[in-house]
Amino acid sequence: MSQTKPRIKLGLSMAGYGYHHSAWLHPEVPADGVNTFDFYLEQARIAERGLFDMAFLADFVTFSMIDVPKGASGRSLRGGGFEPLTLLAALAPQTRNIGLVATASTTFGVPFHVARAFASIDQLSHGRAGWNVVTSFQDEEAVNFGSRAILDKSSRYDRAEEFVDVVTGLWDSMAPDTFLYDRESGRLFDPAKVRALNHEGKHFSVRGPLGTPRSVQGRPIIVQAGASEEGQELAARTADVVYSVQTSIAGAARFYEGLKSRMAKHGRARDQMKIMPGILPVVGGTEEEAQRKFRAMQEMIDPLVGLRYLSALFGDLSDHPLDGPVPDLRKDKELATRAQLILDLARKNDWSIRQLYQRTAIGNTHNVVVGTPEQIADEMQAWMENKAADGFNFLPALSPLSLREFVDEVIPVLQKRGLYRTEYEGTTLRENLGLEMPPTAH
Repeated sequence: MSQTKPRIKLGLSMAGYGYHHSAWLHPEVPADGVNTFDFYLEQARIAERGLFDMAFLADFVTFSMIDVPKGASGRSLRGGGFEPLTLLAALAPQTRNIGLVATASTTFGVPFHVARAFASIDQLSHGRAGWNVVTSFQDEEAVNFGSRAILDKSSRYDRAEEFVDVVTGLWDSMAPDTFLYDRESGRLFDPAKVRALNHEGKHFSVRGPLGTPRSVQGRPIIVQAGASEEGQELAARTADVVYSVQTSIAGAARFYEGLKSRMAKHGRARDQMKIMPGILPVVGGTEEEAQRKFRAMQEMIDPLVGLRYLSALFGDLSDHPLDGPVPDLRKDKELATRAQLILDLARKNDWSIRQLYQRTAIGNTHNVVVGTPEQIADEMQAWMENKAADGFNFLPALSPLSLREFVDEVIPVLQKRGLYRTEYEGTTLRENLGLEMPPTAH
């Protein structure tokens, strides 16, 4: 008896002009796009036409002006743009089914504000909101909030653990039937159905309650992307969706099993979390055409932009030959977990500095798949069948061009194979992801 094929879950990451660091130079990418609402609305609507589960807005609370190497500043964009929760609120009435997810930092935010903002967007979208939990990691962000340097990783995650608990507790302030709207009795809501949190912890003291009605999806979806030990523990306990950086099926399968195996000790079933590695497809009518498109993208990268990207990991490389070997990682600052992955890729493939930035400045070390619609579908199917993913976080190289190509050319192949939905299953993000309603303290 044949088993039913698992259905792929898909999210769209709407970062900047796309995951090509010089994408704005492409003639089919609107040069002013990141500063216009229509740029994001078009992407959300294309993704909704493609039946994506959600659209995701990453965020850095800084506008990077680092000029390393000299002359790099002003040639690409990192940070700035629309405040993501404001943008989600604007997108909510312009979309019908797609989930709306954005980043909010536990290092620089406060729980009550985060809980209220996402609960409000969830109400405005009728149950389609999600919070991407990040701890932040850049000194550039810290100086905007009265600090000279970011907290150490252990302190950031200790704060994040309590932060998430406070937010989810506030989201549980009201029972589903709290609001009565009973004009005959004069009772607007039932005070007995309202729960104060009365939280007293190491980092926060929050009484509550939150004055927002309980979400129709129970609470907004929690998304997390940390790959460190601390990040995985936080995800295993709290996350509904996890974004991951994986470049091979074998590595992704190990991460998938390792993270899901942590869930039992927190009383959670494995299917209560969807793991979605990043994927950047480059689609062509033939494999040769796809490879030509990818090479053209690589050649389009401004060398100063490529070196600027690598400087965060290796320091200023302007005095190194571009076609020479990649040096060791810098030792003067704490690096994100993916730094070692980037160095390992360079060593494994014997890449030069130029080859490294040409590869990693398109996709940020995520899995880049170059080929025909059928070949890209083959890759996605193989990851699903080898228990390396529950779905994928789609990363357009060039927005909205790459997204449109994927929806028009790859989605029909996945649907024909029975790997992807042909209509939305529900009206909330939780329903479409296939996740159970969370319990209520009421």
